[in-house]
Formats: sequence, structure tokens, C-alpha cells
Amino acid sequence: MSSTNPPAIALTGLRKTYGQVTAVDGIDLTIRQGEVVALLGPNGAGKSTTIDMILGLTTPDAGQARILGRTPTAAIHDGAIGAMLQNGTLLDDLTVAETVRLVASLHRTPLPVDHALRRAGAADLADRRANRLSGGQQQRVRFAIALVSDPDLLVLDEPTAAMDPATRRDFWKAMYEDTTRGRTVLFATHYLEEAEEYADRVILMNAGRIAADGTVAEVRAAAGGRTLRAAIPGARQDDLLALPAVTHATLRDDRAEITSADSDTTLRALLAHYPAARDIEIAAAGLETAFLNLTTATEATR
Repeated sequence: MSSTNPPAIALTGLRKTYGQVTAVDGIDLTIRQGEVVALLGPNGAGKSTTIDMILGLTTPDAGQARILGRTPTAAIHDGAIGAMLQNGTLLDDLTVAETVRLVASLHRTPLPVDHALRRAGAADLADRRANRLSGGQQQRVRFAIALVSDPDLLVLDEPTAAMDPATRRDFWKAMYEDTTRGRTVLFATHYLEEAEEYADRVILMNAGRIAADGTVAEVRAAAGGRTLRAAIPGARQDDLLALPAVTHATLRDDRAEITSADSDTTLRALLAHYPAARDIEIAAAGLETAFLNLTTATEATR
């Protein structure tokens, strides 16, 4: 990458502790301009602290964050970052349009307010006061606020929290259309299906570290490959776990679900031990399975 086109986000040795708790444990991360990146992890993984350091809201104890070749403070000052945070509050006495107009007035070259509202799917809320909005509607307004500076980088922390499924779908349609213009997006989410559908890249954090980083397919592969399901009369869970290449197995009645790093090898051994096995299905491990396997593996190494 040339010096004229710096990374959207470059984190080097980033570390943050709170008392005896290490929230972020020396992570290195580079996100190229134009990428749509999902940041995943269980509660306490370090996602929100990492986002706070990217936005300059928290000072790292060690390491540094560079945003588009600048410090977070400089990038914010230049309007290069638009942020949508979980704990962002709206002013109850202002209408939605007044709120977005107020934020727009703080930037040098903002989008027209009606344009930002329309792109965020919040145009119909323009004359409504913030204290009259549902949780999902407030999220759409926060998205408009993040967009109004016309930033190069959007940082979204749990953007679809409090949204119903239909509103979530509309939000991602609006966000995805916006990314086609080349904007970089980093979003933290607990909805794994959102990462699977909308992210170019998935970064999985656990215990303050990066447990996996790659495309959805690469993260699935890193987690152990494929899931094998079958009806296996007389099976015992301990015997299933002992099959070659098996990383995880559950058994309920005669129905087994087995995660394997090499499904062909596992299946051959399974049929040798249980020739009566039937209704066999093999599928790529979903992101949820990858999430569970990788976070468990990270905890085991600490």
C-alpha cells in the first residue's frame, strides 16, 4: 500500500488495562480503505474498548492507533470518522432534523441534512422529537448523525441493537448501499448472520486478543472445518469425541452433531464403528460454530 493511500485503521501493539483487568492485550490490526469489517466477540472480549481507542475516546496504555494516517483526534477533527455508539444519547427537546443539523454545523463539508436522513432511512422521522422515538428509530437517527459529516470511515458499535428484524434489514440495505461508494466500515455486532451476510472480513476478539481474522470462509476453516449430523443408534458421546479429527460432539437421543477438522476421515471412522448410522449430512461449519470453537480455544490457552 502506497504512502498516498494509508490504511483506514492501523493498530500497533494496542493495550489497555483497567486495574487488574486487561481489556485489550497488545493487538496489531490493519484495515484497508474500502473494507467492510465485522468485529465479533463475547461480552468482555475488548471490542468496545478497541473502538473507543480508535475513536480517541480512550488513551491506550501502550501502542498506537492511526486512522487514515492520522491520530484519532486529528481524524475526528477533520470529519474523517463517523461513529455510531451504543451509549450515544439524543437531545430530547430537539427534533430529529434539528439534531442532525446541529451535528452537521460542526463539520466543514457536511452532507445536506435531508440527504443524510434519507440515506439512513430516517427521513420520515425528521419532525419528530427524540423522546418520541422507539429504540430502533433512535438507532436510525444515530446512523444519520454518523453519516452527516460524509466520513471516509464509519465505526458502528452494535448498530442494530433494539431494532426489529424488518428494521434491521432496512438498516443494512441502507448501509450496504453506502459502502458501494468506497467508504470503510467497521462494525461490532452480536448478530452473527449480519457478519456472514455483509462483511468482507471478520475479526474475532476474545479476552483482549484477536482469535481469528479473515473472510467468513477462512474463519470457518480455522474453527475446525465441517459439521457432520447423523442418526447413530447406540452411540456414546465419549466414543464420538474419540473419532479422528473430531473437535466437538453432542448427542441427544440417537441424533449426533459432530464438528470435524477433516470430515472425510471422521465419516470413514464413524461408519466403521457404527455401520447402522443413517440420515448423514455434512455441511460447512457456520460462523456461530466457529465463534464458539475459537473463543473456547483462546480461553484454553490463557
